Amino acid sequence: MHGLMQDWPLLIHKIIDHAALQHGGRAVVSRSVEGPIVRTTYAEIRDRALRLAKRLAREGIREGDRVATLAWNTARHLETWYAITGIGAVYHTLNPRLFEDQIVYIASHAEDRLLFLDLTFVPLMERLQERLPAIRRFVVLTDGAHMPETTLREAVAYEDWLAEADDDFAWATLDENAAAGLCYTSGTTGEPKGVLYSHRSNVLHAMTANQRDALGLSSRDVAMPVVPLFHANGWSFGFSAPMVGATLVMPGPKLDGASLAELLVSERVSISAAVPTVWFALLQHLEATGTTLPDLDRVVIGGSACPRAVTQAFRDRYGVEVMHAWGMTEMSPLGTVCSLKPDYGDLDADAWLDVKERAGHAFFGIEMRIEDDEGRALPWDGTAFGRLKVRGPAIAKAYFRREEPILDADGYFDTGDVATIDRFGNMQVVDRSKDVIKSGGEWISSIELENLAVGHPHVAEAAAIGVPDEKWGERPLLVVVPRAGVEPDEAGIRAHLAARLAKWQLPDRIVFVEEIPHTATGKIQKTALRERFTG
Repeated sequence: MHGLMQDWPLLIHKIIDHAALQHGGRAVVSRSVEGPIVRTTYAEIRDRALRLAKRLAREGIREGDRVATLAWNTARHLETWYAITGIGAVYHTLNPRLFEDQIVYIASHAEDRLLFLDLTFVPLMERLQERLPAIRRFVVLTDGAHMPETTLREAVAYEDWLAEADDDFAWATLDENAAAGLCYTSGTTGEPKGVLYSHRSNVLHAMTANQRDALGLSSRDVAMPVVPLFHANGWSFGFSAPMVGATLVMPGPKLDGASLAELLVSERVSISAAVPTVWFALLQHLEATGTTLPDLDRVVIGGSACPRAVTQAFRDRYGVEVMHAWGMTEMSPLGTVCSLKPDYGDLDADAWLDVKERAGHAFFGIEMRIEDDEGRALPWDGTAFGRLKVRGPAIAKAYFRREEPILDADGYFDTGDVATIDRFGNMQVVDRSKDVIKSGGEWISSIELENLAVGHPHVAEAAAIGVPDEKWGERPLLVVVPRAGVEPDEAGIRAHLAARLAKWQLPDRIVFVEEIPHTATGKIQKTALRERFTG
């Protein structure tokens, strides 16, 4: 027997339709690439997306075609997503921070047919276009007045191109399982791999991400996603915010501390999201200028582990709650958010920080388990740690155009993380399975070492790696970037670590450097550090 409910497919265009109807006047504020702050609304974005969908159809873009974007967070970039998916095509976000060969590989593997790009990236694509013959046209996200002279193939200014169509257009009739978005992993090992999202998975992920224990967005929020739309599906903000009518503030290309602080204050932002390196820069700016954040309520920090010192600084100096988040491209991407359950009771300041260091608990739509190397399930006791596996309706079951299986017999995806889960379901990533330091039969968490090191007032950034040792197999090496204007204090850092770690967990060496290399998604590039320090 089946239920007698309506068949209402979960399609992405229904999000912007709802936003236009229920929250049509709500603002979307962008710092444009051209410079000025530009204000629009959800109703205007829907109208422009319909026009763009009609123009794309006239261009010959059909269902299943991949259309690439190479752009910052702006309203123009957002409306391309809704237009592309609204005709059944697939938005493909290219990450400009990748190496040029990786960009060529990804765009070629996806067989992108058309590319929307910001002015910033015109020189880049002029260098690469001959290696990308499948891209028939380049649409520069600007108007005729700012359109540069360019050698790009069939180049046109976005606003001029959009003006060739009206909004008399009906969204395509699609199956909710139709492909909608394509995002490639950063390829730290091997070639980047494509994660192909569906309409259904994106809508379900946005709905689950809006749970109060996750992003918890509402129409009363002013949300500023600093995390780029090209980074792991933009952490769902492009769908989650319109779904509930939250005001959106899009920071464009200027992601330095001063520019972000300006928008946080002037637009009265209540929630923002970014990787830790962004928050390091913002906190340094706030401290140097004495700027306060009277409206900011919470910040979401993901991409890599959030140091305790950052959480403490936001809480104690600015009254802002840090929501440590964890996920990955294959998960659309959010998996857990550290919002405290009442089970923890009343915690003193230090105990609160202890819990806030964890990655949080899974919200509805994510099933997690941890296993040992033999595939046996491990207890949720906060002590046992093993391989973290996940499954759910917005988690990949295969990679685009790859045949190798990625799920186990029970349908779980191995995240590559090593983690513990406590009795309340709170998960803590101990390390990446390839980064954990194995010393004398015991595991040392590089993440814990790094977070503790960053808590020292003279440390701007830290990275821990394992280096070969004849007796112990591996021993930890700590690489430190000192804060500007201070002399490196190795003895002080060692004493700081010794107060929280057992003697055998302490690094054998501390090396001071001017800069730590990062991947295109802001994560510490430990392969480069291993090559440098282990030869």
